[in-house]
Amino acid sequence: MKIAFISDIHGNAVALEAVLQDIKKKEIDKVYVLGDICYRGPEPEKSLSLVRHLHTKVIKGNADEWVVRGVNEGEVAAQALEMMNKERDWTFERLQSGDIDYLNTLPHSLAIEENGVKIHAFHATPSSLFDIVSPEAKEEDIKEKLMSKVDSHIYFYGHIHKPYIRYINGRVVMNIGSTGLPFDGLTKASYGLLKINESGISTSIERVDYDVEKVIKQYQDSGYPNAEMMINILRNASL
Repeated sequence: MKIAFISDIHGNAVALEAVLQDIKKKEIDKVYVLGDICYRGPEPEKSLSLVRHLHTKVIKGNADEWVVRGVNEGEVAAQALEMMNKERDWTFERLQSGDIDYLNTLPHSLAIEENGVKIHAFHATPSSLFDIVSPEAKEEDIKEKLMSKVDSHIYFYGHIHKPYIRYINGRVVMNIGSTGLPFDGLTKASYGLLKINESGISTSIERVDYDVEKVIKQYQDSGYPNAEMMINILRNASL
């Protein structure tokens, strides 16, 4: 069995379509989505439609929460708050009421078992949509923040846009990176792949080429607020 985990699409439907084509080419059996679907990209409505048409389990990310109710003070740097709410409003205006209801009712985590392999998936941590656990975090912090709520074989999350895999106490902790807005310097969409067979399991970070310049033009042509900054992030794959 092959299972893909995708996250942090951020309204980049071009990157999402490239990932879905890669998933189809690799004959992956299942796909799960770990949040941040629409916000901060030029095609929020198409990105959400593509996710909903997967007919799979989807969980909420912090950006999905922001689309529903706006960005609150203390959740981002004070100097960024006004602009991020302008971006949020731009996104909100392009979605239907049913889309907002869908985002609002998404669960915060996913606990599943596939062929005897227990999986716990969430956006940032099991108890927060906003906390940050970096690739360089101490082992004790990872165990406390990511692994203490549910006993699983594998823990998947997104949020930080920097993919990595670590092995702790015989368990796998994996950040699957960002499909639409990577921050690790590689301008390729990212997703996580889990393979389960008779001999055991394997995990990998998959990277997929997509038309970055097409997305840049979408930002420019759509009247997206803060387009210049988002284009710079997209070109450099870095904040």
